[in-house]
Amino acid sequence: MSNLVIVESPAKAKTIKKYLGKDFDVIASMGHVRDLPNARLSVDIKNNYEPKYSIIKGKESLVKEIKQQALEADKIYLATDPDREGEAISWHLAYILDLDLNDNNRVEFNEITKSGVSNGMSSPRSINLNLVNAQQARRVLDRLVGYKLSPFVSQKIRRGMSAGRVQSVAVRIIVDREEEIRAFKPEEYWSIDAKFIPKGSRKTFKASLYLGKEKITCQEQAEKILSDLQDAEFVVTDVKNGTRKKSPAPPFITSTLQQEASRKLGFQSRRTMRVAQELYEGIEIDGMGATGLITYMRTDSLRISNQAISEVASYIGEKFGEKYLPSKPRHFKSRSNAQDGHEAIRPSMPSLEPDRIKHNLSSDQYKLYNLIWKRFVASQMAECIQKTTRADIEGNGYVFKASGYTVSFDGFTSLYVEGKDEAEEKASQLPELKKDMLVRKREIVPNQHFTQAPPRYTEASLIKALEEHGIGRPSTYAATITTITSREYVKRESKTLVPTELGEALVNLMKERFPKIVNLKFTAQMEQELDTVEHGDVEWKTLIDNFYQDFDKTLAKAKTDMDGVKIQLEEDKTDIICENCGRNMVIKVGRYGKFIACPGYPECKNVKKYVQKLGIKCPKCSDGDVIIKTTKRKTIFYGCSNYPNCDFVSWNEPVDERCPNCGEVLFKKKGKKQVLFCANKDCGYEKAIKS
Repeated sequence: MSNLVIVESPAKAKTIKKYLGKDFDVIASMGHVRDLPNARLSVDIKNNYEPKYSIIKGKESLVKEIKQQALEADKIYLATDPDREGEAISWHLAYILDLDLNDNNRVEFNEITKSGVSNGMSSPRSINLNLVNAQQARRVLDRLVGYKLSPFVSQKIRRGMSAGRVQSVAVRIIVDREEEIRAFKPEEYWSIDAKFIPKGSRKTFKASLYLGKEKITCQEQAEKILSDLQDAEFVVTDVKNGTRKKSPAPPFITSTLQQEASRKLGFQSRRTMRVAQELYEGIEIDGMGATGLITYMRTDSLRISNQAISEVASYIGEKFGEKYLPSKPRHFKSRSNAQDGHEAIRPSMPSLEPDRIKHNLSSDQYKLYNLIWKRFVASQMAECIQKTTRADIEGNGYVFKASGYTVSFDGFTSLYVEGKDEAEEKASQLPELKKDMLVRKREIVPNQHFTQAPPRYTEASLIKALEEHGIGRPSTYAATITTITSREYVKRESKTLVPTELGEALVNLMKERFPKIVNLKFTAQMEQELDTVEHGDVEWKTLIDNFYQDFDKTLAKAKTDMDGVKIQLEEDKTDIICENCGRNMVIKVGRYGKFIACPGYPECKNVKKYVQKLGIKCPKCSDGDVIIKTTKRKTIFYGCSNYPNCDFVSWNEPVDERCPNCGEVLFKKKGKKQVLFCANKDCGYEKAIKS
């Protein structure tokens, strides 16, 4: 009997084929094969929002090949990813292959391992139309908003702009934070810190002045307190010793994986999800062949299978000892709105240590697998136990407070500690202190501070905010951030996300004319309503109609009210003089990106190609300028303006500085480590860049 299994990617097909054997053929659909064409709206609004699907351009020959193999098979299994998107791909494949939707031909693999594949194949089911309709509802809703709203936005602000249901809210969150920062007025305050030495000891400890709700608001107040403490005698008035237990973080879900990979690895969310997909689909491991290393990476559930808990407990007991196991297996509670379709993200084989397979993985694969593995194993380890001490030290009516801890049992922290968006102040270890003990003042120092504006969002903190507000779904965060940065509504400054003038103009227009679209609560409510479609509680086209009727009226009114209105953006002037009329030319943005034009249009129609200079001469020909270029995937590299006469090109940024050893040009090395290095391979000169 001939069996055909259709999955989404060749890597996944290869791994699954290994487990299924010779009686099965496994082929890849390469993602979606049928979708709404981009060239038109592709939604028949007058015919109850019927979507007009067609074969994706360029996939005709692949579809023909899939059809041919399906004709030769006795049984067909649809094994696309186990989520809404995967369910929709299976549904489209069933339509193309004319399969019975009631047939039990849909299988799911939560992990691409022998047991995971065996479990999936042993319990096929029919296609879940509620899941399909939930995906259709989201797709059609986003298409209606994007294709109806984008032309209006392009006409009023700048050609080529787009506006989306989730992306516009994400930009608003960033813009609102920037407005908070601009409006923020710092307030002065002072703190007073001391260092004391217990009588009969040489160990110094730190303490801070405690004033309750009162604040020291100026230097005069601080100096008055210092004067009062000049000749004071200091005594320990209270000591409290205790024990604090610290529990591990739960295993990853999609959003927390993206956040932690951003904090600890510096990965953008798109990079995180690409690498996670590779780990899920399968990697060639020595002695094991193609092996899926993690469970499905698009999940909002913290559920862990009993088998995985048993396996990781055995590993912890053998590797760390029984004392590193909790008294009972640890279970974590998912959010109330979690779909709970899959387990949390975990290693498919907990005993497979990252360092054992490091040589089989790329650098990114190793880093992410190591992060996932440590987080999961630590989640099932014993608590960290700390002995805490708090002490009050009084002098001349003023109270200083000191706190510290020592680790009596490291527990899970011996393996993994969760990263934080903001730096935490570390408590120091205190010497042995007793009530009524005299301590000697070593120094008392006043420190001036100013209240800080709220920080700009990073990718990690934006994803956290989107999740907390219920905006979008974890699987969409990477695409959303990629869209708003590639559209130049938001730019990256170091690790932070900053709105551009274009982004602010978009948000201001949306707030004024389409307040519901950028309203956080309304968008979150729409997400909840989309979830009701998945549960079968609401018919998906009814949901679309309820939204579209109001949206269409709002759009029509905006078009009428703003007829002839154009929002003017500031144009960046250049030092290039128009040879036709003598004006300073400006940078404009068109359908194909940036270009330089005369501001005297339409009288003067002079335009030039936009070239971004680095400000230094070419290190190869010394005549041309080094210019910044980008690949089709928007990756930055550097070249010479005299190309093709000069073929200088570099991924690393050259600087206007020469090597002190050999005189060659120095380059900035890409990555976290800020280093200048010599272009001469035989030289090897390097120096750190001072921050």
